[in-house]
Amino acid sequence: MMWQGMDGWSWGWEMGIGWIFMLLFLVFVIVGVMALIRWLIGGSSGKESRALDILKERYAKAEITKEQFEHMKRDIQS
Repeated sequence: MMWQGMDGWSWGWEMGIGWIFMLLFLVFVIVGVMALIRWLIGGSSGKESRALDILKERYAKAEITKEQFEHMKRDIQS
C-alpha cells in the first residue's frame, strides 16, 4: 500500500511544489553566476570606452584643447 496524505493528494502536491522551487532556485543561481561573470569581465571597459568616446567628441567639436584631451585621456586610461 502506498502512503498518501490525509486527503489523498498530499504526496503529489508536495512533489510538484518541490520541483518548482528547485527550478526557480537553479534559474536564480545561473542568472547570478552570469551577472557576476559579466560584471567581472566587462565592468570597467564599457564605461572607459564610453568616456573616451565622449572625450573624442569634445575634442572634435573644439570644446577642449589637445593638451586637455591628452591629460584627460591619460586620466581615463589609468
